[in-house]
Amino acid sequence: MAESGESKENQGGRHQEVGHKSLLQSDALYQYILETSVYPREPEAMKELRELTANHPWNIMTTSADEGQFLNMLLKLINAKNTMEIGVYTGYSLLATALALPEDGKILAMDINRENYELGLPVIQKAGVAYKIDFREGPALPVLDQMIEDGKLHGTFDFIFVDADKDNYINYHKRLIELVKVGGVIGYDNTLWNGSVVAPPDAPLRKYVRYYRDFVLELNKALAADPRIEICMLPVGDGVTLCRRIS
Repeated sequence: MAESGESKENQGGRHQEVGHKSLLQSDALYQYILETSVYPREPEAMKELRELTANHPWNIMTTSADEGQFLNMLLKLINAKNTMEIGVYTGYSLLATALALPEDGKILAMDINRENYELGLPVIQKAGVAYKIDFREGPALPVLDQMIEDGKLHGTFDFIFVDADKDNYINYHKRLIELVKVGGVIGYDNTLWNGSVVAPPDAPLRKYVRYYRDFVLELNKALAADPRIEICMLPVGDGVTLCRRIS
């Protein structure tokens, strides 16, 4: 995969961003956003982690650099302190969050694969923010169920970011709506799912895109009808839907 600074002409018009998920129709326009707004302001640690992740065979799973910048600013705007992330991979969005939080900020981070997280951990440690992260390896649903059963953490999270198994997004939402505070925000990633949410039934889609599309469509329909939240679906990265709990 090409380095981000190479000319677009050398790449046959393909996005250069690692694991790019931009829905912009023009690659040149997306590259303009990256080179004008994102890369010049990207913290050195995030750049290092992004480039490290570029060499991983599953790099399509990483959060895009423009979405990382968006999350970092959003967390500062809402003054988030107590946060959760479901689906970590090598930790690019996790690092964006950790850098945005105050010194006493905390992130409960869950992923079924510690090995991927440990690839990015040295970069996170070097950035001096690893102490904010409580990483738990394994499925998130049992942890969420335990938190709800305990009762002490109801309505305590300022921000929750979900970028994990799409077939469980509805199951996550049923639990997270109890754990996020009123006025707090849940962010669901990949809610436009490679643009497949508007693809005709017979469209040629990659197997994993086709498999998860129905789950993404189900989530989008459920969020739009949920009276407990206000929502905003943004064409950032592969689509991110912000849900602000109002009751």
